[in-house]
Amino acid sequence: MAFEVRFPVVGESVQEGQVYKWRKKTGEFVKRDEVLVEIETDKATVEIVAEAEGTLTIQKNEGETIAVGEILASIDTAAKAPAAEAPAAAAPKTAAPAVPPPPAAKAAAGSDPRPQSPAVARMAAEHQVDTSAIAGSGRGGRVTKDDMVAHMESPKPAVPAATPAPAPKVPAPAAAAPSGARTERREKMSRLRQRIAERLVEAQHNAAMLTTFNEVDMSAVMELRKRYKDPFKETHGVGLGFMSFFVKAAVQALKNFPAINGYVDGTDIVYHDYYDIGVAVSTERGLMVPVVRDVDKLSFAQIEGSIMDFAKKGRDGKISLDDLAGGTFTISNGGTFGSLLSTPILNPPQSAILGMHKIEDRPVVVNGQIVIRPMMYLAMSYDHRIVDGKEAVGFLVKIKENIEDPARLLLGV
Repeated sequence: MAFEVRFPVVGESVQEGQVYKWRKKTGEFVKRDEVLVEIETDKATVEIVAEAEGTLTIQKNEGETIAVGEILASIDTAAKAPAAEAPAAAAPKTAAPAVPPPPAAKAAAGSDPRPQSPAVARMAAEHQVDTSAIAGSGRGGRVTKDDMVAHMESPKPAVPAATPAPAPKVPAPAAAAPSGARTERREKMSRLRQRIAERLVEAQHNAAMLTTFNEVDMSAVMELRKRYKDPFKETHGVGLGFMSFFVKAAVQALKNFPAINGYVDGTDIVYHDYYDIGVAVSTERGLMVPVVRDVDKLSFAQIEGSIMDFAKKGRDGKISLDDLAGGTFTISNGGTFGSLLSTPILNPPQSAILGMHKIEDRPVVVNGQIVIRPMMYLAMSYDHRIVDGKEAVGFLVKIKENIEDPARLLLGV
């Protein structure tokens, strides 16, 4: 009986995907709940597991597009799992009925007059071993199976090697082009990359997008982090990073400017009374924005733990559709890659996104004196249809105040 492996429904908006990688091969015996294949959709990579055990037959190859409900493979449930081979030492030592060795075994045995078991005779025939040269450890000096194994595994005396024939000349790989050659190659975009491209263009076409900038002195946060990062790690089991400060600062600012936590729906404005912050994560397959939910109710440690989990999932390709769903505001940290300044693109249907950047020592004027401080540029892109310039500037100023005086985050002022 064949069990059909189909591409299941993984989300309301997901209608098709692309076979990214098979974890099993055709003809391989698979067990229930083993991961068979990874399917890349326009939102995330989905793992398909076996719902039955048996022998697998693949019907869709890597790179092929597959629709929801379409057959990926079949499993022959009538097939039995291959028997595990027992090690030689674990073989039962019951005496086997005497069977005359085959002619080939007699030839291989040479002039050995000692009787041999069928197993020894078979091994001697298969490996062309003269048993007369082996000191037997069995009764009456017989050669045992263990003696044969030890003999075959023992190092053999070196034999002078014949002069090797000249190695054939292997042609250079096709990819190796002459120096200075102008080459090009074409690769199909993954479904995830296609969807990212569509959403970025959609954001620019459907929103009146504008960006405003400010800068923040990171001295207070860096000093706080330096003082408490070790006890924080010992107490909570996660590191204390900068992102949790910005997430907390963003929540305080969003409470003051609720339009930035909403979005335009036709002729309506939808305001969110909760705070689900998307944190942009760069993966090998493209940029993803998993969502930390209800961040206003989370501690610094819980926020850092969630971000760390998403980073690990991103590296392992384990970010799920549920992780990406929703989100009322997004924070992107281009500073981890050395970006000094950028204009981030909205994550539809959200109305704003905050861009963090590289921390760099710069001369600034404090109380009439020029001092060197670790400064970061902040950029917020927003939808001008719902957010006015005054609100956008006020939002960034609130972020700046909270970061430069982090005690505000604890007091909620």
